[in-house]
Amino acid sequence: MAGGVPGFRPPASCMAQQSPRSTRDDSISAWIGDTVRHLGVLGAMRYYLTASVEFLRDLTPQRRRSRYGDIDYDFEHGVDTTWATVSLRTRFRELVSSARYQPSQPELFHEILRALPVPLDGFTFIDLGSGKGRTLLMASNYPFRRIIGVELLDELSDIARHNIAQYRSEQQKCFNVESFAGNARNFEFPNEPIVLYLFNPFPDYVLRIVLENLRVSFMTTPREIYVIYHNLAHEDMFRSQTWLRELHRTHQFAIYRAS
Repeated sequence: MAGGVPGFRPPASCMAQQSPRSTRDDSISAWIGDTVRHLGVLGAMRYYLTASVEFLRDLTPQRRRSRYGDIDYDFEHGVDTTWATVSLRTRFRELVSSARYQPSQPELFHEILRALPVPLDGFTFIDLGSGKGRTLLMASNYPFRRIIGVELLDELSDIARHNIAQYRSEQQKCFNVESFAGNARNFEFPNEPIVLYLFNPFPDYVLRIVLENLRVSFMTTPREIYVIYHNLAHEDMFRSQTWLRELHRTHQFAIYRAS
């Protein structure tokens, strides 16, 4: 999940400094304003009504227990990446910002990376909307040059950094792993080969901006870029990107190459 700290420019080098962060409540009004501008008043009201009903359902004990279904990964690695331990305050901010944290399922994530048609050494793995950082940890088991996560919500970003510090695995191959709090729309893509991972992290209007930023970066500095789109909710957005060529597709994810 990603989306709302103004002026965010993550590092283009490994000597990056942590991006600016904001916990001010006025960011909530900015998110609501975004939703109204892109959905209209009635559309925003419908969205927030539906999201509020889902929010209340998630408070039930049965639904909350179901969110612990993938906690085995956390026990195995001594980390906290499950959805069920997200605070009510952050859950509410998820609702308002039109995004929602959901960790990637390990087996499927590894299937996705195995489907990439190139050796991964030399690539930078980027997850926009990285939540508590589970994908960053799983990606570190591959020989990426470095790994970068960007997350909107402070609580999730803080937990991700703690998880990175705590993570231990005999399979780990990349140790240059960073997580930043920031706005995906302001992310400055580094001028190096990229594998971009998107687990349907934000609304379509944010996705459009992110893809345009990536296109401009690619046209300015041509290089190998692969985009993984997991959970194909806004698949039409990718079909309209003539500079992205689909290489692989299942009912759960698609892989594109910039060309």
